[in-house]
Amino acid sequence: MGDRKDLAMKNQRNFSVEFKRRVVEEVMSGESRPAQICRRYNISSSLLYHWKRQYSRGKFNNEPTGEAALKDRVEKLERLVGKLTLENEFLKKGLQNSVGQSQRNGKSLYGGNISSVASDGGVD
Repeated sequence: MGDRKDLAMKNQRNFSVEFKRRVVEEVMSGESRPAQICRRYNISSSLLYHWKRQYSRGKFNNEPTGEAALKDRVEKLERLVGKLTLENEFLKKGLQNSVGQSQRNGKSLYGGNISSVASDGGVD
């Protein structure tokens, strides 16, 4: 069974970045239909569309398209919002635990005794 896998790996083709870019630009120019290009270069349609997605994101030493660049930016910002939300929740819980613990110990957040702060009318 290992021989079969080795044989499959030997038959796998590697395409240069320049070739991929040229094929995708040919599709995008409209001079040939995707099916014609797939037949001409003996590639699958799924591979061609995969290359188009990569091209739109600037993976072939080209400028990313505006839409793809915006999608990447949105994804990065969404990850950042998620990270900041988690950090915010963590800090809120830490503050609540700190307040709860100091109240159980009879201390205010300002370092004094809760009863003395209440009788003085608060902290100025």
